[in-house]
Amino acid sequence: MKKIIIAIDGPAGSGKSTTARLVAMKLGYLYIDTGAMYRAVTYLALKENILHDTSAIVERLKKSDLRLIYKDGVTTVLLNEEDVSEQIRYPEINANVSFISKIKEVREELVRAQRKMGESDGIVMEGRDIGTVVLPHADLKIFMVAALQTRAQRRLEEFTVKGKALELDEVKANLAHRDSIDSSREINPLTKADDAIEVDTTHQTIEDQVNYIVELARQRMVKTGNEN
Repeated sequence: MKKIIIAIDGPAGSGKSTTARLVAMKLGYLYIDTGAMYRAVTYLALKENILHDTSAIVERLKKSDLRLIYKDGVTTVLLNEEDVSEQIRYPEINANVSFISKIKEVREELVRAQRKMGESDGIVMEGRDIGTVVLPHADLKIFMVAALQTRAQRRLEEFTVKGKALELDEVKANLAHRDSIDSSREINPLTKADDAIEVDTTHQTIEDQVNYIVELARQRMVKTGNEN
């Protein structure tokens, strides 16, 4: 069957990263986590104490080497040859990444890189604006959602595993704040593409949502192959 391009979007904690990675593994596709790119820029801004200096952030980004390496189901994020895969998942990154994502020039730089990554078939790319902006030509578009309480509980469990002590209400407030910023920003806001299929993961297991999307993908592969 012809390989296709799959775009998966949704708010934080909806399960898109884990689902997208597992879908890619099942299909033998390349997995691209675009959110990790924005997190890496946030890490850079915090590390160099330029979080509120937009021009400095953009200038530093243009001079930086940011790469995603996907191998054996694991994405390694390299920023100027430093492996920042773990650091970009810390709470302080979560608290500031939506601010970085609002910067027009940052989005332009990263979208340009993401589109280049998506030039070939056989990829699963996930983020906030993949189906609407980065890869509007994707063969299959998924928009994942989940109740705020469910998303907050998932994120809290992630932090707990990593030894980060936070309260559920704190995580919930942070997610609600990110939702507001992501969906209302002027540049490429988080929104569902007209032709995207919504998947509510509130009461679904990871296995269920992965299998559902894989089945949708295989249907599109057959359809796309027949059209060609």
